[in-house]
Amino acid sequence: MSAMDSQMKFWSSSARNAVPYTPGEQPKDRKFIKLNTNENPYGPSPRVLQLSTQDLHMNLYPEPTAYGLRKVIAEMNSFSPEEIFVGNGSDEVLAFAFGAFGDEDHPFSFPDITYSFYPVWSDFYHVSKQIFPLGEDFSFDLTLAPEDGGPLVIANPNAPTGIALPSEVLVNYLEAHPDRLMIVDEAYVDFGAESMVPYIRKFPNLLVVQTFSKSRALAGARLGFAFGQAQLIEAMNRIKDSFNSYTVSAFSQAAGIVSYQDSDYLAETSSRIIATRERAKAALKELGFAMTDSMANFLWVTHPQESGQFLYEALRERGILVRHFSNPALTEYLRITVGTDDEMDELICQLKNIRGINQ
Repeated sequence: MSAMDSQMKFWSSSARNAVPYTPGEQPKDRKFIKLNTNENPYGPSPRVLQLSTQDLHMNLYPEPTAYGLRKVIAEMNSFSPEEIFVGNGSDEVLAFAFGAFGDEDHPFSFPDITYSFYPVWSDFYHVSKQIFPLGEDFSFDLTLAPEDGGPLVIANPNAPTGIALPSEVLVNYLEAHPDRLMIVDEAYVDFGAESMVPYIRKFPNLLVVQTFSKSRALAGARLGFAFGQAQLIEAMNRIKDSFNSYTVSAFSQAAGIVSYQDSDYLAETSSRIIATRERAKAALKELGFAMTDSMANFLWVTHPQESGQFLYEALRERGILVRHFSNPALTEYLRITVGTDDEMDELICQLKNIRGINQ
């Protein structure tokens, strides 16, 4: 028995065969400008910062269904609480969706370039998967999705490309495929894309997942939610309650309520990020970068004269973290989170230095 086999002798086959998701670097050894994990640079609503744990009864278990938060989300969107699911980040919400709606006979379909957690969840839940290609320009063509598949999951805007499909395209697909569940992952929707939430009542085969991590700047609270007709939400609850009834802490529920109610702050900070994104696009184009038309809080860029690996390492040496992927189809690209104006100015300055451009 090899040393590795000895170390793994107590592991299940699931643990042995797992290929985990790789998160972005969270540095501990030095201070960086962090443009690598799509975090919001402006922080959450001030109302969150006013919460006191003394009022949250932290000695008690949290409300298992997050009813108060579900009620607020429902009321502000003209739904009932039974049409809202809340979980520990949208990652958990999506993972429960894979468990609730997929199996060996109901494969999940998703594109080959998208959020890299989708294949991880497929494998973990032993869900078959059917993967279809994006275009060479990373465009999304739903006619390439397998016609005989089970649930179709779409990140809209897509990750890591930032490209968004118009709601009309998704509505047409739903109408043409009434027996197929579509799950729309809208983690970045507040940065300029069209949400599918208004179509929930029309389509029983539609589940829309959103998060508090991006536009509402609560990544540290781990809070996500989904909209769907009651029969879909019930399936999600069955999976959750077979796993852990208390996935969302009392503090996260309270933070979610005041954050969701502060729609003015959401609009203000999202608008600032959109404006900075568009300004950064223009500056990067002047430096010779090519990029997708991102509708997210990040940019997906490449340079014809510099490798993605070189640019990633050169920026890191200069105190700026961006995201670089080892996938051969993605390795010439960088995903750059939109930070503050000052942070993006420093990024452009350092890229000019790297490229040897006189300022």
